[in-house]
Amino acid sequence: MPQTTLIIARHGNTFGPGETPRRVGGRTDLPLVESGIAQASKLGQHLFDRLLVPQIVFSSQQRRTKETAILAIESIDPGIPLEPLAIFNELDYGPDENMPEDVVLARIGEDALKAWDEFGTPPPGWQIDPPTLIKSWNEFGHFIVKNYTDRVVMVVTSNGTARFAPHMTGDFEAFRTHFPLKLSTGAYGIMQHDGIRWSVQSWNVKP
Repeated sequence: MPQTTLIIARHGNTFGPGETPRRVGGRTDLPLVESGIAQASKLGQHLFDRLLVPQIVFSSQQRRTKETAILAIESIDPGIPLEPLAIFNELDYGPDENMPEDVVLARIGEDALKAWDEFGTPPPGWQIDPPTLIKSWNEFGHFIVKNYTDRVVMVVTSNGTARFAPHMTGDFEAFRTHFPLKLSTGAYGIMQHDGIRWSVQSWNVKP
């Protein structure tokens, strides 16, 4: 049977040593810091060493994901095309956009944050529409199965957006029993389509 491979990677670090991490969403366009640049190059080399060479790379329109994609491509094959797409943009965290995590936690509470991290349920005030995100991932999955059968495709996106990709399997609860939702910076997951359905092979792999 044909097998299509989808690599879903999170961008590299956007905060340097001594900086206070913040909940950065789609309205905050940060570049990679030095450690993030290293993560992106390491990601590319890691995939190259494992013969996971994408036919094409997609990213969000944000600087951090495009920079990660470009650096990874340079470590694999500079001729790989890159196509930024709005469907992979990071999410809108509403009043918590660009806020330190302790401030976010104080506003929404531990239960709301746990629901987001374990189930992908948006806290009150976040401008996130899970059904639309799931639909976008499903449509993208159909697109690459049709156009890149038996090939490898990579998407470089952000943590909030990536966590909805496993819905492509049609059994999100089964995914949750085996893997955490979160992708660490510079980490990736692998999904494969066997000609019938998508399955998650690995998640949050750190090069």
